[in-house]
Amino acid sequence: MPDPGTLDSVDVAILRILQADGRIANKDLAAQVGVAPSTCLDRVARLKRLGVITGYTATVSPEAVGRSVQAMLAVQLQPHARPLIDPFVKHVQSLPETVALHHVTGGSDFMVHVACHSTGDLQRLVLDEYTSRREVGRVETHLIFSTWAGGPVLP
Repeated sequence: MPDPGTLDSVDVAILRILQADGRIANKDLAAQVGVAPSTCLDRVARLKRLGVITGYTATVSPEAVGRSVQAMLAVQLQPHARPLIDPFVKHVQSLPETVALHHVTGGSDFMVHVACHSTGDLQRLVLDEYTSRREVGRVETHLIFSTWAGGPVLP
């Protein structure tokens, strides 16, 4: 990873704009940050090479694809041991309901953001895919009422 000090104000502006609109045309991005299109293209390529920009994605509305029930699952493994973590992570990543998986500190070992079709689907997910696993000691379910996007990630 680069030292955040190696990113100048143009790099930061590029990152801010791309995080808001990853599909912006290079010429429009260049105009907004005040550099030539060729310079902008070089800057973006450099940010990719350095591992600052790791990819581009489409944001999909869970409701629009029939997954209107979202929850955070606080999962505690018993025991919280390295040999159990990788198989658990692979299993959770394979589930179509998984939006994001976080290995965390505190009372839980993992926080899993899930999107389900219904509360019955959420119940099935928790019972069949989590609590039925030998290494899962506890699952606490937190329904998500609303979500707001955070700001861009900048140095």
